[in-house]
Amino acid sequence: MGLNDTPSGERIHIGFFGRRNAGKSSLVNAVTGQELSVVSDVRGTTTDPVRKAMELLPMGPVVVIDTPGFDDTGTLGALRVRKTRQTLNRTDVAVLAADCTAGFTDCDRELLELFREKEIPYLIAWNKCDLLERVPTAQEHEIYVSAKDGTGVWELKERIAALGKGAGEKRPLVADLLRPSDVALLVIPIDKAAPKGRLILPQQQVIRDALEAGAGALCVRDRELPEILGKMKTPPALVITDSQVFAEAARAVPEEIPLTSFSILMARYKGFLEEAVRGAAAIDRLRDGDEVLIAEGCTHHRQCDDIGSVKLPRWLRERTGRELRIRTCSGADFPEELSGYRLIVHCGGCMLGEREIRFRMKCAQDQGVPFTNYGIAIAYMKGILERSVRMLPGCRQGSPAGVEETRA
Repeated sequence: MGLNDTPSGERIHIGFFGRRNAGKSSLVNAVTGQELSVVSDVRGTTTDPVRKAMELLPMGPVVVIDTPGFDDTGTLGALRVRKTRQTLNRTDVAVLAADCTAGFTDCDRELLELFREKEIPYLIAWNKCDLLERVPTAQEHEIYVSAKDGTGVWELKERIAALGKGAGEKRPLVADLLRPSDVALLVIPIDKAAPKGRLILPQQQVIRDALEAGAGALCVRDRELPEILGKMKTPPALVITDSQVFAEAARAVPEEIPLTSFSILMARYKGFLEEAVRGAAAIDRLRDGDEVLIAEGCTHHRQCDDIGSVKLPRWLRERTGRELRIRTCSGADFPEELSGYRLIVHCGGCMLGEREIRFRMKCAQDQGVPFTNYGIAIAYMKGILERSVRMLPGCRQGSPAGVEETRA
């Protein structure tokens, strides 16, 4: 995978915010070296967030986001401001574009409060400094720039890169579970839902992470798993399965061989493993008429036996014996109002940044709604959750947070 193929969820998201006509779009164009956004003297030219995945030196792969003016007015303006607020949930580094000829406004102050509330590293870029007779000394979190003549633009990029350094540091996906020369056995079903001619992103990421650890990755379909295991002179150090065939893999893999799923590893990688394990216990508390939200971070063509819209609802109803109302959402269409749900089951979030998926989890927590993910929910319903998290750091003594698991 080349730098230009880096998935959105693995890129640092840089958001440019500010009031109308502060020069956000001009600044974005100056920083990226591209005509990414339309620029005009008309207030409110940017009407929707503009996103661009690109390589930005000295940072590497990023997503740059130009947002509408935060002081927009009217009915449409309110919708644009709402979209800008939503953009904050996936922003790793925020740049407040402020007009240095106008000084701080209430809009600027409100944005700064939001950055701090959401704990987003930020920088105030005082734009249009070419119009000042004397450029003031910049304070902490400040820089004076001119999108028009390029003053301070390279320094701005370096400052953004420094703020984004922490966001770019990822926890291991599987490398810390393997030693050099270990073999990880990956169970990958090839069915109608499998993308033609390629592996899905978590499978690719696990293979790469295993190689980084000096280990090997052997891929096998679920139907050949028992035969392949029988032919291995040395048992694999770890078996990682697609969640859809979790039960079949658990039957085929001896108890002494560690077993988990791609989705569970993604929950750990994205930083919400323990919350997801706790949330799975809510499955057995569901009652007739309860609403369950099944959320996916990306959009895709749903197949006849799609995991999110078909398999998970079926398994939930079989497990609980209840008449549940299932709702689904995908991509950026994650609802703000969650209090009506009794459980949220999210995908592994491979296409979402850690900040966004943790924001979704926090929204659920604030509204008292249990939050789990596909792999953990499936392992819980199949009675193998404790085994599936046993080898993970922090979960070695069994399911974290005292989750009591019952056998299906």
